[in-house]
Amino acid sequence: MGWQLMWQDLLVALCLVFVIEGMFPFLSPGAWRRYLMSVLQLSDPQIRWSGLFCMLLGTLALYVVH
Repeated sequence: MGWQLMWQDLLVALCLVFVIEGMFPFLSPGAWRRYLMSVLQLSDPQIRWSGLFCMLLGTLALYVVH
């Protein structure tokens, strides 16, 4: 039963990611397009460091909330 609940929580979290990610292009497609164009200008290390920062920030937020 515990594993089933964990998988359900993971799927709920992934669904929320899709909802949140979909909100930005839906609400402001022009700003979203400009954002994507600016991301294309970044180097691989810059993208990698920003991804690490987001993961650490998300982990910290999850720890604080939970």
